[in-house]
Amino acid sequence: MRDAGNVLERLERWYAAQCNEDWEHTYGVKIDTLDNPGWSFKVDLTDTYLLGRSFEKVQEGQNDDHADFLYWEVKDRQFVGYCPPHRLREVISIFLSWAEGPPAR
Repeated sequence: MRDAGNVLERLERWYAAQCNEDWEHTYGVKIDTLDNPGWSFKVDLTDTYLLGRSFEKVQEGQNDDHADFLYWEVKDRQFVGYCPPHRLREVISIFLSWAEGPPAR
């Protein structure tokens, strides 16, 4: 589970870097459960350096049993990701790789 701690530490650092005594009062990071079952992961991009940065939508594994679906995109000024119960770290890692990486040219 070392990887899980690393992902969480990276998310903590990213979140703390956005907090400027204003952003955190209106925006933030939200992790919630889905009823199919799974997770939703949403990050408000408003007033961050990520707003306007390109990001490609990905949708994988949408089938009748929803057992191994993955979905993420930037929509309505948010990074949004949805995944099954065992893949939350993966969606958070995808966000962080994009957020910590250089802007696309």
